[in-house]
Amino acid sequence: MPRGRIGATALAGLLGQWQGEGPAYENLAERIQLLLIDGRLSADVRLPSERELSERLMLSRTTITAAYRRLREHGYALSVQGSGTTTKLPPTAPDSFTEGGEIDLVRATLPATRRLPEAAVEATRRLADHMTGPGYTLWGIEELRAEIAARYTDRGLPTDPDQIMVTTGGQSAIALLARTVISRGDRAYAESPSYPNAYDALSLAGARIITSPVTTDAGWDMPAMQAAIARTTPVMAYVMPDFHNPTSRSMSTEDRLRLLHSAAKVDTLVVADDTTAELDIDRRQSHPPLAAMAGEHQARVVHIGSASKMLWGGLRVGWIRADPVLLTQIASGRSATDLGTPIWEQLVTTILFQHLPEILEERAAQLAAGRAALYHAMREHLPDWELPPRIDGGLSAWVGLPAPVSSQLTLAARPHGLLVTAGPRFGVDGAYERHLRLAITPRPDLVRRGVEILAEVWPRAASTPALALTTSEAVV
Repeated sequence: MPRGRIGATALAGLLGQWQGEGPAYENLAERIQLLLIDGRLSADVRLPSERELSERLMLSRTTITAAYRRLREHGYALSVQGSGTTTKLPPTAPDSFTEGGEIDLVRATLPATRRLPEAAVEATRRLADHMTGPGYTLWGIEELRAEIAARYTDRGLPTDPDQIMVTTGGQSAIALLARTVISRGDRAYAESPSYPNAYDALSLAGARIITSPVTTDAGWDMPAMQAAIARTTPVMAYVMPDFHNPTSRSMSTEDRLRLLHSAAKVDTLVVADDTTAELDIDRRQSHPPLAAMAGEHQARVVHIGSASKMLWGGLRVGWIRADPVLLTQIASGRSATDLGTPIWEQLVTTILFQHLPEILEERAAQLAAGRAALYHAMREHLPDWELPPRIDGGLSAWVGLPAPVSSQLTLAARPHGLLVTAGPRFGVDGAYERHLRLAITPRPDLVRRGVEILAEVWPRAASTPALALTTSEAVV
């Protein structure tokens, strides 16, 4: 049974610029396959009928039939007479999360901190102290909540443990907040580009997403953000003020105050994603957490964070820092999806937090090496591409392309063993075909080789004819 349906107009928006060399049916099938692989199109979704899509794309029905047949042959679709064609992911689908020998510039995450093995041993020893209890911790264990609260206090935002809820990763924190705050049809604000899974969480909660742009050179378009919030009065604004994903920009003090003022005027709940906030390489000026600047409106600013970027992706531990009244509302609905975060992982995180300054120095050195490798390789092999003016912290580079062919480039790189995510994954409705996000987290030699592969496949991708109209910089 399909979980949903995508119309021809919506699919055309996701497809963006897909026509290139070779038969049209092959190009169309490849683009739909890419949408499935990188998550822009979900599995078990009914595709438009052949007639509907042929009319929308102004192609022959024979072309659509051949494209759907190719998807079926490769395991990306299933057709049932009378029920149409539904998207599928084959068991062996190449994706961003394989454990093979590919060079992976998709996952912007570092390997485990060298402190992890000893922390795991110590956590196993401490686990016995918790075995007399029920094992369910809807709010999180006391030790970890105290460590997280102390960290916020050290950063300039006095925090008590009762203002902290531990979640099963940062994504869980976003989803829990969205389900609690948003009702179907409500408006929610997010930056564009932004963390794609945040878009997904807001959409699943029923939100209509309003955006304004962030760029690597100018940062936040504050007049556009302020106008969007004032005009649409969103119930929630999701932002990443520190080392924004994917641009790696950080908000100035003035822009933070403008955001808080605009949100307070219409009573919008501001959700600041701190996932990358402490991954500082060499930023000259640090900022306290956003809520510390909110004055009397501090209760209307929520912070979320995650252990995965600082410590290890395998530690599925996140948190929400919020007013206890809001946390109680979240807790009342949380049990419908999970009953708390595993205690052992919370203990590991608690122990590692006690060594966080040392770990962050380790991370800064790793990220600096990856950044240097990327900049050197790009200047040597792809001098026409646009590098961010600076990457002071964070996990990735938001790279500008000379032509709107990000999706074609992603497809061209895969057979050469390179995994990259197309720019539109970070936007709405097919935006950012002129951009590519490249992780700086792999070993420097892998980053360099990844850039070399991009240089090898670039001529083919760049030769794709451009459409007369592109949505590469659309703002919705």
